[in-house]
Amino acid sequence: HEKGSFTGATMQRVGLVETAKSGTLFLDEIGELPSSIQVKLLRYLQEQRFQRVGGRQELTSDARIIAATNVDLKAGINQGSFREDLYFRLAVLVISLPPLRERGDDAVLLAQEFLQKYAAQNGKANIAFVPEALRAINRHPWPGNVRELQNRIKRAVIMADSRRITEKDLELSTGIGFSSSTTLKEARENVEREMVQRALKRHLGRISSAAAELGISRPTLYELMERLGISRE
Repeated sequence: HEKGSFTGATMQRVGLVETAKSGTLFLDEIGELPSSIQVKLLRYLQEQRFQRVGGRQELTSDARIIAATNVDLKAGINQGSFREDLYFRLAVLVISLPPLRERGDDAVLLAQEFLQKYAAQNGKANIAFVPEALRAINRHPWPGNVRELQNRIKRAVIMADSRRITEKDLELSTGIGFSSSTTLKEARENVEREMVQRALKRHLGRISSAAAELGISRPTLYELMERLGISRE
């Protein structure tokens, strides 16, 4: 932005697109961009031109854009929350990453990496998972994918008062019972429903806080609540 372009703009500031000239700019959660920003991003992708906030000068940048999202952009197009022309500008090369629950032993491998990372950060180098914790990680549906896994392990390491991380420390021992006739889909939905309800209860119905704990975005949490029949109360 330019100096004086809004209250508090006491000096000129170079933005990310300008800084990333001749490089790569990663835009996470692209599906949550406000419509006004979508228009500006579309123009940049089409013309490689932009203006600083409060400025009139046309600037150029050849930054390569990589975007990521965990929401269905095509559904957003149908709902009017995401521009179709922007979608096709971004979707030159699409890499679809399966949810964590469909990636075999990835959850356990990632869990071990996160454990080492947060153990080192918190001075708990000798901490480890008990075998049942690893089994619980492997069978959990992880609706919040890698972010949820990372948040749970970070919290467990910080709160740990011993050298062993159990499934209880990870809050994965839900205690939900299943009958022999329960399908995998029903079991997964039961676990997801329990997790979402607990998070909403802990955060008194605050969507942003509950979504952060679950490691998902607000739109994804709203979608889960609608699909699982959960209210904020």
